[in-house]
Amino acid sequence: MVRIRVLVVDDHRIFAESLAAALAAEPDVEVAAAGSGPAALRCLERAAAEDRRYDVVLVDADLGGGVPGGRAAVPVRDGDADGVVDGLSLVAGVRGAQPGVRTVVLAEKDDPHRAALALQAGACGWVAKDCSLSRLLTVIRGVLRDETHLPPALLTGVLRELTAARRHRSESERLVESLTPREREVLRCMVAGLGRKAVAERLYLSPHTVRTHMQNVLGKLGVHSTLAAVALARRAGVGPAETAPAAPLGVRLTEGSSA
Repeated sequence: MVRIRVLVVDDHRIFAESLAAALAAEPDVEVAAAGSGPAALRCLERAAAEDRRYDVVLVDADLGGGVPGGRAAVPVRDGDADGVVDGLSLVAGVRGAQPGVRTVVLAEKDDPHRAALALQAGACGWVAKDCSLSRLLTVIRGVLRDETHLPPALLTGVLRELTAARRHRSESERLVESLTPREREVLRCMVAGLGRKAVAERLYLSPHTVRTHMQNVLGKLGVHSTLAAVALARRAGVGPAETAPAAPLGVRLTEGSSA
């Protein structure tokens, strides 16, 4: 018999252990529980090293006591005993490190916005914590067949959220495309969190030139702050600039005087 390996991740110990025990009563299910995001990451890493990967990870929507919300994926090796990894970060981290593992989010209440964020992060399903065991087993087996599971009452709201996110992303991409190559390079430095002086040193430009480029970026993107520009850039899929210098020293003399 092929056994389904499930990892329950919830920082409410009684709930996690009770759910794990209920699932373990199934003849084809093997279960483990983790009480935090970092603990779950270690379990996943250890299982992969032993060539005994988990098939499905059940993740508490409120893991870590925070509300999930589009944070960056957490690499498996970054978890530590004292760190905090929220539910969305864990879902995204699992997708990035072990894409063959399915994740399902367990939530105390239905929320179309959070469910849409979970799907965007890589979750295969959103299930109420108070659902029946048979329903949960149906979802677990379904996601292993590449199905996506959502409560019927959430479908319309989630589709609306995903459509709005796609529309916002398309508009953000259009605005970013309006930038010149140099302005896009400056924007990537802004996404990396570099200040004006650091950008000037990295791109071999004068601080005055960088200031002009940054003002142009804000104007073309239709925003009034660096934080807003970075948020728009991330929606458009713009990543941070690499740490290595982007241009040889000779470019400094040319662009520093005329850019």
